[in-house]
Amino acid sequence: MPTTRPKNEKIIALFFLGLLGFNYPLLALFSRNSLIFGIPFLYLYLFVLWTLFIGFIALLLEKNSPPPPPLAGKKSTRPSGK
Repeated sequence: MPTTRPKNEKIIALFFLGLLGFNYPLLALFSRNSLIFGIPFLYLYLFVLWTLFIGFIALLLEKNSPPPPPLAGKKSTRPSGK
C-alpha cells in the first residue's frame, strides 16, 4: 500500500497547519477591533480558516479514494411482494 503513506503524511501536515492556525500567536494577530462586512475580524478569520481546513481535508480524502463499484446491470434479489 504505497499510496496510503503519502496520504497519511499529508493528513499529519494538515493537522499541524490547523494546530498552528487555531493557536494563540495567529489568533492574537487577528484579534482586532475592526469589522469587515459587519463581522469582527477574528470571527471572520476563524470562519474562513475552518472552512478552508474542512475543504482541504475533503479534497485530500476524496482525491485518492477508489470509485464505487458500478450498480447498473444489477438485478434486485428482493421479492416483489405481488
